[in-house]
Amino acid sequence: MKVVKFGGSSLANAENFRRVKDIVNSDEGRTVVIVSAPGKRHSADTKVTDLLYICHAHLTYKVGFDDIFADIAKRYTDIAEGCGLSDNIKDVLSEVRAGMTRHSSVDEIVSRGEYMNARLMAEYLGYDFIDAKDWLYFDFDGKVDYEKTYAALKGISLLHPKMVLPGFYGVLPDGKIHTFSRGGSDVTGAIAAAALSADCYENFTDVSGILMADPKIVDSPKPIQRITFNELRELSYMGAEVLHEETVFPVRQANIPLYIKNTQDPAAKGTLIMESFPDEIEEERQRFITGITGKKHYSIITISKNRMTEDLSFIRRVLQITEKHHIPVEHIPSSIDSFSLVIATKHLTGSLHLLLSDIQQTVNPDSIKVCDGVSLIAVVGRRMAATTGVSGQIFATLGLNGINIRMIEQGSDEINIIIGVMDADFSTAIRTLYESFT
Repeated sequence: MKVVKFGGSSLANAENFRRVKDIVNSDEGRTVVIVSAPGKRHSADTKVTDLLYICHAHLTYKVGFDDIFADIAKRYTDIAEGCGLSDNIKDVLSEVRAGMTRHSSVDEIVSRGEYMNARLMAEYLGYDFIDAKDWLYFDFDGKVDYEKTYAALKGISLLHPKMVLPGFYGVLPDGKIHTFSRGGSDVTGAIAAAALSADCYENFTDVSGILMADPKIVDSPKPIQRITFNELRELSYMGAEVLHEETVFPVRQANIPLYIKNTQDPAAKGTLIMESFPDEIEEERQRFITGITGKKHYSIITISKNRMTEDLSFIRRVLQITEKHHIPVEHIPSSIDSFSLVIATKHLTGSLHLLLSDIQQTVNPDSIKVCDGVSLIAVVGRRMAATTGVSGQIFATLGLNGINIRMIEQGSDEINIIIGVMDADFSTAIRTLYESFT
């Protein structure tokens, strides 16, 4: 049994709805379908969820929004007509419009995009519509009550073997609608897959899996066929536009394979994500780097003190100062008489001078130097630890292309190497490394 989720771009119009139906019907195991609200049909278009946010804002300020809701209604009626569906969606739209008042919460209003799309998709597939408020339960602090949620969906599945579920929202203990953050439909799908002990969770989007590098930097980067959850986390943290950790937590915990696939090209292999892979495929033997990504605009604060290692509390006291100022430190490369704090520059705005003053007064260093305009690039691969010469190839490649390295750090599990370069060299460094390792 497969749980399958379709994102907003996969459901933007009637043509895509028809494509989704073909995908679902092509595999009888796809019995549970999670849908997002309709996304953009073209670059100048607006997502239905964004239109609903505007509706809420207009309600808040007592401004009419009939014209905006008319645009939303047309999106759904166009899909219904294009798929030859009944006029039931008009009754659903009327129900939703009647429920939108100044007392409606923003979560309740924006969740209606998924609600209406799931109603449409259930009718189109001939599946049962199951409202998320009937099975996805939050605590008052906004955290999912997994035990109650899993039990509820398991019970529902016994009576409804084929279901369409709206993503993005659930219900609080007081019965009020509560939404996840953006991308919440991905989380809903993962929760459903874990609750039902699915054989796999398929997440259909508008790309054929996760790419080795950012296509805005590298022309036509190769897709990653297989990636571990740890590698995914490293790439996600360092800026790659992949699934968020919260999205994969339920299926990772349940050891359920996760596939990222393309609605426009369902036959493509996509990317398989698992905890580990006991075997190797030919692609992995030839290319031991899984992905390359990075983020710009960091600052490096280097603190030097002669015989620093003899003061056992030196680094701890400096970190207590950053904690006092609520400044997150991402990396701490060190040497015998110095260490550096690598911090996103945005976190230092308005507080840098006070931070430096506190450090000076507290630990009395010999010097403090600040280097701004630094980018961090992560080279990620689970096979790097077992492959000799990776670091040498990275440094030689960058050196031959005139790129100066400002920082080097490798994680203890050896699945990533972090390189600091100047912002001006960011894109060139990523392209250079990608070409070197592929």
